[in-house]
Amino acid sequence: MLSGDTSILKTHYDILGVKEDACLEEIRTSYKSAILNSHPDKMQKAAETSYPKHGTRDRFLEIQRAWELLGNIQSRGVYDTKLRALRQDAIGAEDVTFEDLTVEDAGDVVEFLYQCRCSDYYSIDSLELGEMGFVLSRDMSTISLQSRNALPASVILPCGSCSLKVRLFFNAANTTLQRDHHL
Repeated sequence: MLSGDTSILKTHYDILGVKEDACLEEIRTSYKSAILNSHPDKMQKAAETSYPKHGTRDRFLEIQRAWELLGNIQSRGVYDTKLRALRQDAIGAEDVTFEDLTVEDAGDVVEFLYQCRCSDYYSIDSLELGEMGFVLSRDMSTISLQSRNALPASVILPCGSCSLKVRLFFNAANTTLQRDHHL
């Protein structure tokens, strides 16, 4: 369901670039293409110049895990059931907007937090937002978030400690927060 340690819902289907109703042959074809394009041996020179080493290795392992799960009919069935249940859970999640978040600027990465009832936090960072297609701009007093497409978006964020979740909504346009927002 969740890819790695990120808070963004990225399914194994997303990783392989196939629809959830794809047949095994479509999944296999997509897997072969993705694994060849991200193999560490092939990417070694590119990784040294343009990608962090852990990023290409992580991508390769993500693709491998997705294939291992979706390439087996039994594990795929279990995964699909869990995915449906997770989406059902998301229906009952509390809704929050980007403007409701607390901003923590940690240098290269900006973290956005929302406090849970258990006193821990739901969180998403600027790297995860970038993966979702958002562009973050910073100046001395404001942080702006722009969507690369003009559609509204949402993401389910789990709490760091308990089982509660929130649905974070982003509007379709530009969103601006004061740098000391909620601090």
